[in-house]
Amino acid sequence: MKNAVLHPASSRFFADHGWLQSAQTFSFHGNYDPARIQFGALRVLNDDTVYGGKGFGRHPHDNMEIISIPLKGSLEHQDSMGNAAVINPGEIQVMSAGTGIYHTEFNKNQDQPVSFLQIWLYPDKLNVAPRYGQTDYSKGDRHNRFQQILSPDPNDQGVWIHQQAWFHLAEMDAGIEIEYALKKEGNGVYVFVIDGMVEVNGETLQQRDGYGFWPEGRTVIKALEKSNVLLIEVPEKW
Repeated sequence: MKNAVLHPASSRFFADHGWLQSAQTFSFHGNYDPARIQFGALRVLNDDTVYGGKGFGRHPHDNMEIISIPLKGSLEHQDSMGNAAVINPGEIQVMSAGTGIYHTEFNKNQDQPVSFLQIWLYPDKLNVAPRYGQTDYSKGDRHNRFQQILSPDPNDQGVWIHQQAWFHLAEMDAGIEIEYALKKEGNGVYVFVIDGMVEVNGETLQQRDGYGFWPEGRTVIKALEKSNVLLIEVPEKW
């Protein structure tokens, strides 16, 4: 497919900080590749594991939409707006950093790691008032269908951000095919395989592979085995 990028899991940047193991799809901090800066508004997709009791100390962000999706364990959050929360698998957290925010993220447990996806998107509005959001999507229906967990609309399903972007999750049985229809014409699609193996428009993706493309027709995801998939729809320009 034209205008497509394939990011095999093995091609990601790896950062080993002892307490933190981070697999980074795009350039991040000391890891840099000019060909791997972003996919449209999607700037960061880090697959992080933090060991017991460790975490990210107080640090700042501004003008970025920051999303955390725990996969295993419990992530403890505190920020300069006074929010204190614990995020578990089946929940999603967002921060609109806007004019500026400080926060910390720690593994709540001493005896087991926490694994989560840390995702950053460029916002479509700068210098907004910082805000925090969190919701539980665990009881939603994503068996062999896409469940929306994020959108630009505060009144829609899931959390919301300042960007024309949508996140969906699907838990697929082997052999199942799902068609995805763009929410906004001209947007791109980035498929990240949490586990399993899928085929996307003829491209085979395995666990932790990523595949971004600008659809020219139908977008079909087929599970080649039991799979969990995150689909991120983002604009190319904003």
